[in-house]
Amino acid sequence: MILSPGKIPPELLDKTVFKFLGAYRNDVIMGPSKGEDAAIVSVGGKLLVFHADPISGANEKIGWISMNVATNDIATRGVKPLWALSCIMLPVGSEEKILEKICIEMSLAAQKLGVSIVGGHSEVTPGIDHPLVIVFALGVAEGNRYVTTGGAKAGSKIILTKSVGIEGTAILSSDRRGVLIPRLGKKLVEVATSYFDRLSILDEALTAFAFGGVQAMHDPTEGGISNGLHEVADASKTGFRIYEDAIKISYETLKICVLLGINPLNLISSGSLLIVSESSKAVDLVNKLVEKGIDASIIGDVLADDKIRTIVRRNGTIEYLSRPLTDELWAALAKEI
Repeated sequence: MILSPGKIPPELLDKTVFKFLGAYRNDVIMGPSKGEDAAIVSVGGKLLVFHADPISGANEKIGWISMNVATNDIATRGVKPLWALSCIMLPVGSEEKILEKICIEMSLAAQKLGVSIVGGHSEVTPGIDHPLVIVFALGVAEGNRYVTTGGAKAGSKIILTKSVGIEGTAILSSDRRGVLIPRLGKKLVEVATSYFDRLSILDEALTAFAFGGVQAMHDPTEGGISNGLHEVADASKTGFRIYEDAIKISYETLKICVLLGINPLNLISSGSLLIVSESSKAVDLVNKLVEKGIDASIIGDVLADDKIRTIVRRNGTIEYLSRPLTDELWAALAKEI
């Protein structure tokens, strides 16, 4: 089986990855599981939350992206990220200024998040053609309270913050700048590039968790909102129904996706947050987020039948929402225009 770029498919995780997890320890509260964002371990009466993520599909601002993406997955637990380690791998022939740029970007992001970078590793790696950055993030669950991806219950509401494809929009506007500016204009591309500043979901995640009534939170990364919804459903053993006209797609994201011929719902969406809320609290939670300047909207419902995973189109037709085989970012980066 030849694997496509991006995340390993869920069925292969079950078949291969999850079968080989080393020694069993009873202090592991949550280990690897489909759809779950971060591990939870009990240490000295406290619950520590861990997550690691690589950045492999971007050339610009990878230090900034890596720190925000890794810490986002701590935040989805309702936990503030506190510490981070980084692994930086550079191609042979890289100049010193590239390493410095990545480190500065990571430091600026970490300062904004209140995170201390406490260690890691840096090297020049034969066999790669662009920098790769991996960040490992860690936080402590206050009062041993946390939320998972797999807590969604039938009858609850699905909330989406901001808009879809935020990270993909930022990466494409930067890495494909030469293609986009002649066709979409410099102003639109510059606005789209500023989406790098929207990558953190820390504020909305902690706000939602503190508000209450939150059953699940999930950071939709590779495969975009479509894959994120499937991951919530996988983890929770539920289905969903979402409404196309309730899903916000920004003007810049839409224009870029139309030009490159890609589906914005399947475009990497770090910076967005999927929240599953008790139905009775969903509207008030959306209002709370909006009061804080965070766009949010109810986009659908959690269903009991885990086989029903549908989208209601603007014309009223109901379709199965397919799980993307790979993220649209890869096709968009390679596409000839």
